[in-house]
Amino acid sequence: MSHVGVPRGTVRKRRTLALLTTGVLTIPVLAGCSSGDEEAPRGVAQDIAPTARQAVADGSTVNWAIDALPATFNAFQADADSATTRVTEALLPTLFPMDKAGQPRLNPDYLESAKVIEREPKQVVLYKLNQQAVWSDGREIGAPDFVAQWRALRGKDSAFWTARNSGYERIEKIERGADDLQVRVTFSKPYGDWRSLFSPLYPKEITGSPETFNDGARTTLKNTAGPFVLRGVSKADGTVTLARNPRWWGDKAKLDTLVFRAVAPKDRTKALTDGTVDVADVDPSTADRITLARRDRGGDGQPLTHGPGADVSPAAALYSYAVAHGSDEKAAEAEQAARAKNRKAVLAYAAEQKALRDFAVRKSLEPAYTQLALNGESGPLADDRVRRAVARALDREELARTVLGPLGLPAKPLGSHLALAGQPGYADGSGALGEQNEKEARALLADAGWTRGGALQQPKDTKAGSEAEKKGEKAGEDGADADTGEEKKTTGGAEKKDAEKDEGKADKASRDEEDSAASRDEGLYIVGEDDKPAAHAPAATGTSAVPALAPARHAAFQSAALLRQAAAVLGEDGAVAAQDKQPGGAAGAYAPAGTPAPAPAAAKGQLGKDGKALTLRFVLPSGPGSQSLRTVGDKIAAMLEKIGIGTEITKVPDESYFKDHIASGVYDLALYSWPASAYPATDGRPIYAKPEPATDGSLLVEQNYTRVGTDHIDQLFDRAAGELDEKAARDLMKQADARIWAAAGSIPLYQRPQLVAVDKKLANVGAFGFAAPRYQDIGFKNRQAAGSSADRKK
Repeated sequence: MSHVGVPRGTVRKRRTLALLTTGVLTIPVLAGCSSGDEEAPRGVAQDIAPTARQAVADGSTVNWAIDALPATFNAFQADADSATTRVTEALLPTLFPMDKAGQPRLNPDYLESAKVIEREPKQVVLYKLNQQAVWSDGREIGAPDFVAQWRALRGKDSAFWTARNSGYERIEKIERGADDLQVRVTFSKPYGDWRSLFSPLYPKEITGSPETFNDGARTTLKNTAGPFVLRGVSKADGTVTLARNPRWWGDKAKLDTLVFRAVAPKDRTKALTDGTVDVADVDPSTADRITLARRDRGGDGQPLTHGPGADVSPAAALYSYAVAHGSDEKAAEAEQAARAKNRKAVLAYAAEQKALRDFAVRKSLEPAYTQLALNGESGPLADDRVRRAVARALDREELARTVLGPLGLPAKPLGSHLALAGQPGYADGSGALGEQNEKEARALLADAGWTRGGALQQPKDTKAGSEAEKKGEKAGEDGADADTGEEKKTTGGAEKKDAEKDEGKADKASRDEEDSAASRDEGLYIVGEDDKPAAHAPAATGTSAVPALAPARHAAFQSAALLRQAAAVLGEDGAVAAQDKQPGGAAGAYAPAGTPAPAPAAAKGQLGKDGKALTLRFVLPSGPGSQSLRTVGDKIAAMLEKIGIGTEITKVPDESYFKDHIASGVYDLALYSWPASAYPATDGRPIYAKPEPATDGSLLVEQNYTRVGTDHIDQLFDRAAGELDEKAARDLMKQADARIWAAAGSIPLYQRPQLVAVDKKLANVGAFGFAAPRYQDIGFKNRQAAGSSADRKK
C-alpha cells in the first residue's frame, strides 16, 4: 500500500479519496495531443472474478480490511475518509455510480429515470424514483429527503458543518412532481454535472437540522437504504459490522454479514495468514509473497528458495555449522542461538506461505494518478520557465515502468490531469508542454538566468564579506546542526564541485576543441527550431562571440506564439488570453527563439544565479509503504541533476507529510495523488483554481497545493460546469487540461496500481478499477466454500 491518505476534507467525499502515494497519441504540431478522429486508449479491465449470482452461495461472512475505523459516517464532513466511503456505499443510495469505463450510470435500484426536461428559461431535472425504494424504517424515499440534503449542503446556513457545496448552490428550488415518486429540481444557472448530486443520499432525519447533520451520523446510521444495514461498531475490535437488509427490494445480498476490519497496511500480511481478513489492499511485496506461495504449491516439501535463510550459500552454512560446534564456547553459543532464531523464522515464514496459498492477487489500475507537484508560490519554481525545464527533464515513461512494469501492468505515462485512460473524456494533452528534451530544458534554465557559474557570482548590490553573506553562512551552519527528525539527502550539491573542477582542468582542451568543431559543423542550437542548424551572427568589434540570451520581449513573443499554436490544435480562435500572460513568459512549451542552449558539458555541474545554487526541496514520505514513491523520487532527482538542478530530498513521517508540507506549501517538489472523477468540471476546479490573495496576505489555494493557476483555466472550468452538452463540456476540459500542462505546476506521471489480496473462493470482489462495488453480489463461489477464512480459523 504505497500511499498516504490526504485528509478527507481536501476532495470530493462521495466517491474517491485523494491520496498521497506511496500509476502515444500524436498529431502534427503538438505531439501528444489527441484529435477527434483518434480512438481513446482503453483502460485496464477490472479484476474481480466475475461470477453469475446463481453460482454464488447464500450466507457466510466476509472480513474486509480498511485502514482505520471511519471518523464519521457523514460523507459530507471534513473528516470523512476512505473508510467512510467504503461503508456508506453499502448502506446508502448512490444514484449514479461509476461504471467500468469511469462514466456515471443510472442506478435502477433507486431510479426509474432522471433527465433534463427543460433548458429554458432554466434547467429542470426530473427524477422518477423506484416505487419500491424505502428507507430501513419503511418510509418511502422521496422529495423531502432531496430538499433536506439540498438545504444542508447549499452553503447558506453556516450551522451545517459541511466540507463542500459544489453544485448544490446552483439549485433554486426542489418540488414534488406529479406524484410522491417524482422529484423536480430547478437550477438557478445551468449545471452539466447534475448527476453528481444527491449521492450518497441521506434520510431527512439526518440532514434536516444542523444538530442531526453535525452529530447524528458520526458514529451510527440508524436509517439506511442499501443492501445492508449497520449492525454495530466495535472500537475495541476495530470492526464495523453490516447485516443483510430485510427491507431491501433489489437483488438479495449473498452474504449474511460483511465486516470491515481496521488493519494497518503494515499488518496486512499477518492478518491474511492468520485468517483475520478475506479481502485486503496490499503492497507489491505482499503481492509477491502470495504469487510465490501459489507457485510453491507443487514443491513436494522442498525447502523454499526465498524468505529467511534462503540466500545463505553452502559455504556460509558450513562455516556456521563449524562455529556452532567449535571449540570456542562463547562463539559457539552465540552461533547456536543465531541458528535457532533463523530456524524459527524459516518455520514461521513457511507457515505463512502455506496460508497465503489460499489467496489470489487481483490487480488493475486504481482510479487515481500520481503526479509531481511543483510549488510555484515562491523560489525558483515561481518562474514558469524553471517549472517547464523540470517537466521536460523527466522521462515519464521510465517512471511509469519503474512502478507498473514489475507488476505486469501497462506502463504508460498519463496524458491528462482531468481524465484517465479509458474514460470518454481522456485525451493526451502533454504536447502543450512538450516531450522530454534535456537540451531544451537547459535552454529554458539559461533563459531564466541560471548558469553554471551563477552560484559563484556575488548577488547584485552585495559586497564581499557583507553581513547578509555572513548571516547566510551562519544560517546554513545552524541548519546543518539542527535536529529536525527529518532525513535529508542532497544531489547536485557542492560535494561534487571539487571532483568536477579537477576533471574540468584535465578535459578543458579536448572539450574546447569538440565544442568548436560541433559549432562549425552544426551551428548553434536554437530552441524552437528543433534539429535545424542556424547561421552564426557576425560578432561586433570589441564584443564577445558568445551568443547573448534573448531579451524578455522575445520570450513573451515566443510564448504568445505557442499559446496560439495550442489554441489552433484545440479549435479555439487563436487569440492570446490576457490571463495566460504570466511573469517570465506565458505558459508555453519552449524557451524563446534565439536562445542558445548551454553546451551539454555545462550541465555536469549545478546551476546557479546571483550567488545561489539551483537546489529544490523535494519532500517524500518515509513510511514503510511508500518505498515505490521514494524510488520514483530518487529517479526524478537523478534526471534533474543531468540538467544542473540539485535536489534536497527530505523524508518526513507519513502523518505530517500532507498537513505540514503539502498543504502548508513547505516544499518545492512533492509526489502525491488525486482521484479520478466522472465530473472533472466540478471536481477538478478546486484542484487547479488560481489561488487568490487573502486579507492577511496569505493565499487561498482551495486544493491547488501547487499554487499555480490562471484566470483562463478557471473560466474554462466554469464554462464546462455550465455546459449541458456533454461533448462540448469534454472539449472545454481538454482545453483546460492543455493549459494546466503548459503552466507546469502539476506533472501527471502514472495511474496507480491496485493490488487486492482476496480469498480465491470469493467472487465479484477484488480490484474494481473505476467501478463501484455491487456489495449484494459478493460471496463465495459455491456452498462447499461458504464460510470465510476467519470463520474456518475459529
